[in-house]
Amino acid sequence: MYRELIIIIIVIFMIVIGNVITQNNTIEAVGQISGQLTTLRQEIEKEEASQEKAKKQMEKVEEIWKEKYCQMAFYIEHNELEKVQTELTKLKADIDMEEYAQGVENLENCIFILEHIKDKSALKVVNIF
Repeated sequence: MYRELIIIIIVIFMIVIGNVITQNNTIEAVGQISGQLTTLRQEIEKEEASQEKAKKQMEKVEEIWKEKYCQMAFYIEHNELEKVQTELTKLKADIDMEEYAQGVENLENCIFILEHIKDKSALKVVNIF
């Protein structure tokens, strides 16, 4: 009986530690990507938005996304990550076509989905039950 109790405590402890590590990684990734997307939004909302600057900023966003995607794919539902990828692809197409109004909408959707991923994976009583 005593040995089983110790094993159960160790397993629960490992689950909590794993969740803390993945949650911190998710918060960092969402923060970095959202920050870059906010910078991109500021660039494309200027009255004389430069397509070259917007493309360079979009490349930065894609670079960070590729790096973080590989890390988050281990523990986040792929469906959620594909939604972000879809919005980023739409955003890139809008920047290429210089349709910045539509691009801002896709950018906001992308940020919303990222925040949803962060909230969904948080260790909260609501998410447990």
